This record gives sequence, C-alpha cells and structure tokens, in this order.
Amino acid sequence: MTDSTLQTEHEFTLPQGYVDDEGTLHKEGRMRLATAADEIKPLKDPRVQSNSSYLTVVLLSRVVTELGDLETVDPEVIESLFVTDLEYLQGLYEQINSPDDPQAAVPNEGGIEPTGMDAIGGEADAADGDEMDGAELGNPTG
Repeated sequence: MTDSTLQTEHEFTLPQGYVDDEGTLHKEGRMRLATAADEIKPLKDPRVQSNSSYLTVVLLSRVVTELGDLETVDPEVIESLFVTDLEYLQGLYEQINSPDDPQAAVPNEGGIEPTGMDAIGGEADAADGDEMDGAELGNPTG
C-alpha cells in the first residue's frame, strides 16, 4: 500500500475575478472535490429543472468553498462571474473530479474496447451535443 494523501481542496486564481457590490475584486479561491450529492441534488432545483444550463451555476456554487473575502459563494455569485472565469472553473471542476487514468474509472471487462478519442489516449469528444447532462460539467473551450 502506498502512503498517499487524497487532496480534497484545490486553490485557484480566476483569470478576471469577481467584482462584488462594493467594487472589491476577488480572484483567489478554493474548490473541493465534488460528491455524488453535489451532482444529484441540483437536479431537484427548480431553476435547473426549468433551464438545464443552470446546473453549472448551482453545481459550482456547491463546490467553490472560498472566493476572496466573500462570506459565501452562492449561485448569485457564480451567475455574476465573467464568462472566462466561469469557463476556468468548469475546466478546474472537470480536471479535479476526473480520474488521472480514464480507463481506471471503468474496468475493461468482457472485451469492451474504448471508443472515440479515448481509444487514442485523448480527451473524450464533448461536442456531440449542446446541452450538458447531470453527470458532466464540460469545459466549453476544450
């Protein structure tokens, strides 16, 4: 057995930063690993049910634990981020919540071969649809 520690929180610096109502810029923050509840509970949110694109906002507000000097990071804060910052957080979420080895996440039993970009060691192609599902928070720039 190896002596490794699971890193559950990751520091980040937003490219632009969030500007609060008093004009204070908040760029430094922390994001924690997502739990199953983080991906399931937002699906019950009426805002997500009426607009599936809002899943990103609710999900990020659950996993971003700190942003500058803000007391809380709620959906209204995430809504107010510049697009570049939202895309940055989406990419970070994907990076820290994906296994280092995508093949390690699903055993390759029964002769099932990887397909698409996974078969050549690249990233999976998320461009097959315009909407995200509840299990994925993709990076629209990737």
